[in-house]
Amino acid sequence: MSLGVIFLQTASAFPSGVIGEMLNKWEQAGFFSYLLPFLLIFALVFGIMTKLDIFKDNKMVNGIIALSVAFMSLQFDFVPTFFSQIFPRIGVGLAIILGILIIVGLFADPQSSAVNYVLLGIGVITVGAIIIQSAGALGWQSGQWWEDNWQMVVGAVFLLILVIVIIGSGSGDKNKQQTPSFIGPWGQH
Repeated sequence: MSLGVIFLQTASAFPSGVIGEMLNKWEQAGFFSYLLPFLLIFALVFGIMTKLDIFKDNKMVNGIIALSVAFMSLQFDFVPTFFSQIFPRIGVGLAIILGILIIVGLFADPQSSAVNYVLLGIGVITVGAIIIQSAGALGWQSGQWWEDNWQMVVGAVFLLILVIVIIGSGSGDKNKQQTPSFIGPWGQH
């Protein structure tokens, strides 16, 4: 009987395996909280500085600025906390968008502009939800405002889109101009 009790104490409900243990060790070492955010911020700042070409061909200055910004952004726990909130939500959002794309690809014409606009709208709504939920999880006041007023905003956006569609569909006939036909002494011009 005591063997069963010992077995239950050592077994977990969700065995992680070798990869799970490795990822847990990386997390404990700060790989996800510090190293990956550092590399991401460094790469983004360096890429932007290189693209802007402020210091011409002096990439060392770009590297020093990117290194400084990346280190300073990790000085406090704000960036790792923000990244730990937003990137899992981005993963879920991308999975949702991929699932919708697969379903739409099965039943609708992917070349249709209406389908593309609907997919764009779904993508914008998903990105907005990701940003709002991440802001709310970090305690930003705007996150709470969005949580309280999202129905009003969605309704206003829907009405705006409806007005744009109505105006756009009504003005389609007026844009077609008839070219006047002129019949001169040498024929039609």
